[in-house]
Amino acid sequence: MQKFKVYQSLWAMELRHPGVPERSAEDAFAMVAAAGFDGMCLDPSVEEIAGCRKLAHYFDEHGLGCMINAFPHTPEDIAPIVDFAVEMRACMVNVISGVMPIRPEDAVDVVRRWIGEAADRNMPLLFETHRDSLLNDLYFTLQLMELVPEMRLCADLSHFVVDRELRLPVPEREQRYLSSVLQRSDCFQGRVANREQVQIQIDFPQHQEWVETFKGWWREGIGAWRQRNDEDATLVFLCELGPPPYAITDASQNELSDRWREALQIRDWVREIWSEFDQ
Repeated sequence: MQKFKVYQSLWAMELRHPGVPERSAEDAFAMVAAAGFDGMCLDPSVEEIAGCRKLAHYFDEHGLGCMINAFPHTPEDIAPIVDFAVEMRACMVNVISGVMPIRPEDAVDVVRRWIGEAADRNMPLLFETHRDSLLNDLYFTLQLMELVPEMRLCADLSHFVVDRELRLPVPEREQRYLSSVLQRSDCFQGRVANREQVQIQIDFPQHQEWVETFKGWWREGIGAWRQRNDEDATLVFLCELGPPPYAITDASQNELSDRWREALQIRDWVREIWSEFDQ
C-alpha cells in the first residue's frame, strides 16, 4: 500500500524576530514531533554538514524521518552531502544547485554525474525547482528535462509562479508546462505564492484564488505520482514556509501571519488530498 508522509523544514521553524530569543533545535524537533509530522528536513551546504551532524540524535529521540535539501556549489560538493544523507538514513537528497550554467546543455554533465554518484550510494536524488539555482527558470527546466530524461524533480511551484509572473487564471500553455514538471516530480513542497510574492498568507481573502490554484497543482502532482508508482512506494511532501524575509513583515518586523499554524493547515490539506485517491 502506498504511503504518504509530511515533513517540516527546520529552516521554517526559525523565528528571526529582533528582540525575540530564537527557538532552539531541541524545541523545534519537539514541536514538529508533537504535531504529528513524519519527519524534518535539513538544508546543508558542505560547510554546514558538521553542524547538522550534531542534530542527528533529535531524529531518533523524536521518531522523525530525515530529508536533506542539499546546496552544492561545485561539481564536487554532492558526494559529501550524499554521504551525510546516507549516514542520517535520509529518505532523499533534494538538490538546490549553485552550479548554474546559462545554457541547459552545459548542465547535462554535472546533473548526470550527481545522479550517478547518488545512485552509487543508493540514495534518491531530486532537483528542486528553485530560484537562484540550477532550475531557476521554467523554460530552462523544461529544456533540461528533455536533455536528461532520467532527472527527477522536487516541485516547489511557488518559485515558477514568481519567476514567470504567472497570471490567474493560469494560461493554458503555462499550465501545460507546469503539468510536465509535476509529471516528473517525486516530491512536492508546500508554499503558496502569487505572481509577485513567493510566500503569501493562506487565510487572507485576497489570496484564496491562489490557494485553490496551488491545491489543484498538489492534487495533480500527487495523483500523477500515485498512478506511476508501485504499491509499496512512499511520497514525501515538505511544508517549507520560510522565515523573514520569505515571510512578509510589517514596519516593526512582525510577520503578517502565523507560519506554524499555516504549516499545520497545509499539512492537513495535503493529507486530505491524498485520502481523496483512496475513496
